[in-house]
Amino acid sequence: MKIRRVLATAVALAVTTPAALLSVSPAYADAKPAAQTQEKQSKPTIEELEEAAAEAQKAYDKAAEAKAAGYAELEKTLGDLTEAGGTHPLAVASAAAKQAAKDAAAAKTAADQAVTDAQAALDALPEDATEEEKAAATTALSEAKTTAATAATTKTAADTAAAEAGEKLTDARIAAARAYGVLVKAAEDALAVKVAADAALAKAIKEAEEGEGEEGGDCEPELDLTSKVTGLPDKLVAGTSTDFSLRVTNGSDQHMDKVLAFISVHATDTSGLKDTEKFFRLQWSTKSAPKWQNAEADDYIDGVGALKPGAHADVKLRLTLDKATPAGNGVAFFAADFFNEDGSCGGAPDLDMYEFDVKAAGSKPGKTEDVKPSTTPRPGNTGTTPQGSASGTPASTGTNGSLAATGSSSATTPIALAGGAAVLLGAAAVFVARRRKTSSDA
Repeated sequence: MKIRRVLATAVALAVTTPAALLSVSPAYADAKPAAQTQEKQSKPTIEELEEAAAEAQKAYDKAAEAKAAGYAELEKTLGDLTEAGGTHPLAVASAAAKQAAKDAAAAKTAADQAVTDAQAALDALPEDATEEEKAAATTALSEAKTTAATAATTKTAADTAAAEAGEKLTDARIAAARAYGVLVKAAEDALAVKVAADAALAKAIKEAEEGEGEEGGDCEPELDLTSKVTGLPDKLVAGTSTDFSLRVTNGSDQHMDKVLAFISVHATDTSGLKDTEKFFRLQWSTKSAPKWQNAEADDYIDGVGALKPGAHADVKLRLTLDKATPAGNGVAFFAADFFNEDGSCGGAPDLDMYEFDVKAAGSKPGKTEDVKPSTTPRPGNTGTTPQGSASGTPASTGTNGSLAATGSSSATTPIALAGGAAVLLGAAAVFVARRRKTSSDA
């Protein structure tokens, strides 16, 4: 038996990310959440993923072309710094202005020397010099001074023009460097999207090939196997531990031989770009396994056991943040699966998502007594899906840290715009890996 379930969240991101990442703008950060319920998005076909990969390739090619053009423009503005000289109009103008200033300086130096020579000639006249000789020497000195004054004015104007031309060139260089930096970032983002789209396509093709030889097929969605979180605050403080719980309920009419809980916690700093999960430690305990155990990154929580129809089991959870944990944003995902001895299996088709803020050490913690159970319907129960599940849009939360019907926490924007794709795709990859590991051990 091989279990193959790609989460709707991850699949939707693989299709929508190329357009989403390349169109992010400051205005988007202030946008209001979309409708609170959306039609559930089905798993994309290989053809759709091929189209998404092709679009991502086109976007990357355009970004790479724009980056090359930006670099060429930057080289033009920097050209006069090289032996070959500048080719940019402003670089040519700056070079010409510098040469004009240099020529004006030389002319002024020569004019000043002429004044000195004329004065010396006048001073050297003998006492018996004629009036005509004295007048000629005086006229020569006056003309030299006039020429020197004109040369000085010309030099001042040339120096000013050279400075202005140099400033324009410097401004152009700064603008070109900034533009090139934007193009480099855009090319990097486009490449990341292309890699993600290619990976999603390769994965879908591999799963399709593996599925051809399967006898049992996929596990079936079980909407009545629910998981509800209580006690998780909307703020977690570095250097503290938070106890909360997860109740897994078998609301179906069938006996479930083995029920496993899935819990995954992800976090970033305030920029949304740097993962900070290494500072988090998640532990669990249950009635059948009362000793606190670490929740491993590559496995389920297996202390739930069997569940009869209508029965439930509670998983106690403890999330500890290292004192060095940076302030930022976090998100926790929860779900449950079951596996029967006869080979049947299933689970909730989507992940429940809870957002929270991470505060620096010494900050005031969130009020856990105010946390209320989620009032949003479980995905699939009413044909609707909470935001952040199938649409690729982060789930909206209330001030209680749970998946609420309205409102938005401060964590939404950084997760959505900076690290959302990486966080959600990463969580989905871990989820799929856990299911495959469990199926191979079964």
